[in-house]
Amino acid sequence: MASDQQRCILVTGGAGFIGSHVVRHFVRKYPHYRIINLDKLTYAGHLENLIDVQSAPNYSFVHGDICDLETLRALLREEKVDGIIHLAAESHVDRSIRDPFPFAHTNVIGTLNLLQAVRECWNGQWEGKRFHHVSTDEVYGALKPGETSFEETAPYSPHSPYSASKASSDHFVRAYHDTYGLPVVLTNSSNNYGPYQSPEKLIPLCIHNICENKPLPIYGKGENIRDWLHVQDHVQAIDEVFHRGRDGESYNIGGANEWKNIDVVKMLIRFVDEELGRPSGCSDGLITYITDRAGHDLRYAINAEKLHRELGWAPQHSFESGLRETVRWYLEHADWVQNVTGSAYERYYDEMYGNK
Repeated sequence: MASDQQRCILVTGGAGFIGSHVVRHFVRKYPHYRIINLDKLTYAGHLENLIDVQSAPNYSFVHGDICDLETLRALLREEKVDGIIHLAAESHVDRSIRDPFPFAHTNVIGTLNLLQAVRECWNGQWEGKRFHHVSTDEVYGALKPGETSFEETAPYSPHSPYSASKASSDHFVRAYHDTYGLPVVLTNSSNNYGPYQSPEKLIPLCIHNICENKPLPIYGKGENIRDWLHVQDHVQAIDEVFHRGRDGESYNIGGANEWKNIDVVKMLIRFVDEELGRPSGCSDGLITYITDRAGHDLRYAINAEKLHRELGWAPQHSFESGLRETVRWYLEHADWVQNVTGSAYERYYDEMYGNK
């Protein structure tokens, strides 16, 4: 890797949920790094997420699209980027079911553009360089009865257009390592939660709707199981893998923290009602079961033993305390929520859930 004084890290999708936490972490922890945030600023990317670091001397923002190959080429050369943390992606499963084409375009072609631009710019001078591709546990598909968790060697079996697009991007990253020698690492994480997550995702959606006394749409019977990971634990894992992971390797990042969706929602109801001073159970009636999502995987669980064994990482947040802190953050940042849940969001919500 390049020496500390020479590091210039490009974070793609750095104005999004996980990306903004990565940017903030690197800007603050590594003041001798230059951190460049490249983001298209779609519905999921908001510069409000980074107000607290926007004036930092080692931070800069570039409004751009990873699907614009010429922009990528120019940016990498002009800034002498030697590290990439690639998070830019379309990531909402429901949106991918309604329209899969943006997912193929951004997640596959966008990643391919970035890989090609990096290959050309670094031109075989791999020493001190790193391309870190951030992916998801959904590429593995659903666990079968009797299976405990996914290891890095699990076969890919994506079941949604979103997970198929991420699986394809993973394969391209590995192909560029195997074919051209590009120094890459990959991470596949379980479901994240925490501040700045888009209000269309389960946890912030439920917090918002409980506050507004709106229905809480739950697919099927709410029995789908997910492994939940606090975003700060994810960021710390990314830091470790980016700096110390082995070239060409994949690392699973999981919370060892499985919950049924319905149980997560009931916990959110309890926490939000407590914070608002409401009588216990008064929001239980907001739970609304809707037709299950097409191709809905029943259970995901990640085995992160490799990451723990090689790099010493382990999640630090308990789910109950992390979720309670997340609830408080959303209640204390009503202005942020309002800014990212305007008329376009309301129309999307009504289209997705209003008629079910």
